Amino acid sequence: MSATEKFSADTLIFQDADWNFDLLKKAYDACEEVALNDLGLDVYQNQIEIITSEQMLDAYSAHGMPLMYRHWSFGKHFARDQQMYQKGYTGLAYEIVINSDPCIAYLMEENTMTMQTLVIAHACFGHNHFFKNNYLFRQWTDASSILTYLDFAKKYIARCEDEYGIDEVEAILDAAHSLMDQGVFRYNRPPKLSESERIEKIRARAEHERETFNDLWRTLPSTHESEHEVEERQLEVRNIKLPEENLLYFIEKASPVLMPWQRELVRIVRNIGQYFYPQKQTKVMNEGCATFCHHYIMHKLHEQGKISDGALLEFLHSHSSVIFQPEFDDRRYSGINPYALGFAMMEDIKRMSIAPTEEDRDWFPDIAGKGDWRAVLKDAWANFRDESFIQQYLSPNVMRQFHFFALQDKATNNHYLVDAIHDERGFRRLRERLSKMYDLGEHDPNIQVIGADLDSDRTLHLQHTVYNGRVLSKQSKDQVMGHLTRLWGHKVELTDVEA
Repeated sequence: MSATEKFSADTLIFQDADWNFDLLKKAYDACEEVALNDLGLDVYQNQIEIITSEQMLDAYSAHGMPLMYRHWSFGKHFARDQQMYQKGYTGLAYEIVINSDPCIAYLMEENTMTMQTLVIAHACFGHNHFFKNNYLFRQWTDASSILTYLDFAKKYIARCEDEYGIDEVEAILDAAHSLMDQGVFRYNRPPKLSESERIEKIRARAEHERETFNDLWRTLPSTHESEHEVEERQLEVRNIKLPEENLLYFIEKASPVLMPWQRELVRIVRNIGQYFYPQKQTKVMNEGCATFCHHYIMHKLHEQGKISDGALLEFLHSHSSVIFQPEFDDRRYSGINPYALGFAMMEDIKRMSIAPTEEDRDWFPDIAGKGDWRAVLKDAWANFRDESFIQQYLSPNVMRQFHFFALQDKATNNHYLVDAIHDERGFRRLRERLSKMYDLGEHDPNIQVIGADLDSDRTLHLQHTVYNGRVLSKQSKDQVMGHLTRLWGHKVELTDVEA
């Protein structure tokens, strides 16, 4: 096929930068054919929405969610992002994609048709497949109900603002937000209700709140809970086994001072924090999966004559910017680019499956030369998180490509020690060190409830396990402890213990 025949008007999805909805449908269908029939991806139904740059900034401020309750911090984030964007210090993402069923992808109306096609491949198929199949999202999130829950949360908080005042609601939300990172279940979780049971409990709480609200009794929390609800909650408290890692869960169930509507606000913040927790653990994998998919799909469309050479070059310019990794001594360096590392590792898995070296056969005997790179990648996307993915699949080839090395830095030393170089032992040490950088347990403070004297002075006892001498910042600690005391209503003690 000649170049003229390959890129004829009959085969091209689009011929210039302008887009319309008919072209978007053609691009979606072409991407879907490659994603499902070639790559074998498994995705939720897609919902694509076109938004302006201002709407994209607004989505940034509310964690990218289409429905979100009001809080001053979202406005603060919007003002900051808008100022940075207007001054040219930062750009905007081409898309935002939401872990929901249907999977919602926001495309910017300012994008060219090439970029719209790229975004469809990246978000509607790459991210979508990862959301649906990765074990963390399957275990810890419910994509089918998140939009319904956010709609409930937004309306419930708005009604609380009307009935109890914006300041009262804001105080609870501020306190809960300050503890959001400590308000997730990392390992264990309470028994999960069925969807119908959970929605019914929410509806019953809201209805009881509406029927019993009386402004004269606002200061008496006990009048807002039925005897049955009090007994049910106290039973839940008795069944909590200490130590408890989820501070917001313990406060929601056991706080002596919170009224039912305040407990519901804490529960809302806790549920939203839990929803986002898997995303914090899979940044490299999630973005790597989406980048690998859009790279493969766009090249396949070019091979099929559906996008032109010019469109491919426009795509490659954007793609190379996305996966650019500055050197450690570059002024632009701000850490390891998750797009770059994830994409490089996934391309490397494909290479090892097809054309392995002897080194690859020594390091990855189960992958090297097997040929079925699609199965290897889909297994990795489904069963690993960043920490374990790097520990399992990071190869010497990628470590050389990124010029990785390890430094040992001890506060008591007046010098650095190069602790891992490019040899067999060094590569294994590098891989272990890098994987730990993505282990949230190495970075998030380990604070747990170890006791609560609910029968006398009601003191809440917390314990912080100190790893490698990393103590809590006094300023942050004092601020968060103030919020914690606000939610608990009585004395809170925090002690440090060495790991």
